[in-house]
Amino acid sequence: MNIAALVSGGVDSSVAVHLLKEQGYTPDIFYIRIGMEDEEGYIDCPAEEDIEITSYIARKYGCRFQEVNLHKEYWDNVVAYTIDSVRRGLTPNPDVMCNKLIKFGAFEQRCGHLYDRTATGHYATIDHVNGTPFLATAKDPVKDQTDFLSQLDSQQVAKLMFPIGHLMKSQVRDIAHEAHLPSADRKDSQGICFLGKINYNDFLRRYLGEREGKIVELETGRILGTHKGYWFHTIGQRKGLFLGGGPWFVVKKDIDENVLYVSQGYDPDAQYGYEINLLGFHYLSLPLWDEQLESGETLDVKFKIRHTPDFAQGHLSRTADGYRIVSDIRVQGIAAGQYATIYDNDAHLVVASGMIG
Repeated sequence: MNIAALVSGGVDSSVAVHLLKEQGYTPDIFYIRIGMEDEEGYIDCPAEEDIEITSYIARKYGCRFQEVNLHKEYWDNVVAYTIDSVRRGLTPNPDVMCNKLIKFGAFEQRCGHLYDRTATGHYATIDHVNGTPFLATAKDPVKDQTDFLSQLDSQQVAKLMFPIGHLMKSQVRDIAHEAHLPSADRKDSQGICFLGKINYNDFLRRYLGEREGKIVELETGRILGTHKGYWFHTIGQRKGLFLGGGPWFVVKKDIDENVLYVSQGYDPDAQYGYEINLLGFHYLSLPLWDEQLESGETLDVKFKIRHTPDFAQGHLSRTADGYRIVSDIRVQGIAAGQYATIYDNDAHLVVASGMIG
């Protein structure tokens, strides 16, 4: 079996290569170079150290190494999607789109189609139900990344290998130290790659500018202050409002009027909700629940609406406009544009996902 390994220079993907070699495979190693391009020219993620470590891993394990430049594809798909979503008042999830459209989309079209499998350092696993591969949760609940992979399709899932998915993060670090890998003590990457070292608000300001608007208390209609554009703020946000007498949380946005509505307190009811409406419903492997949902049944599911080790229990049903999850507990910061990842009731298989409306 010939394997393409996506290696970033971090400890997780480095250990993935180590484990593949232990299993008797010699993968070809690929480093995906992505970046940001605008009228002022090309701005790349700081990649030199990543490439140096990745090429070292390739030499250490006798693997072929190749850089793949996908910055145009990344700009056209992920960065443009992020800017458009924010402009429309939504909360985007670039990581979900990057996995779907770049790592397992554009890369597959460019190189991956020549290989039987693509291996990565994601914390996830593959399980089989009656011979069909399903994306499934990792052993480490804190590091589990299935929510970032929840828009993959059946063909993408069928090709994936996650060599570290059965390990805790601490075990991955131990293996890296034992193998004397240069990434053993590297910090985990944070945030969105295309930003590099650019501040997120500076990035938004470059493309969306500034426009002053009112900050209004939701419960009373009292004007508390001003902001520089709704696109700088997300539902559930606390920091960056610069209001006295807080804490204050963003609980609603009026896009047309450029108004932020906020609520006060450490646990304001306005921050929470029980109903999550989904604009679309995407099955990863099989349409397991189509028949029941179409017939009007309500299904017990586990779900997440953000990257967290905790699952919420809810009830999934079909509606006239799409799908709806009703949670058993109050859910904080339900933000349009984010993705809900829906698991089976054992919180093991990733069955579907949908964009929150």
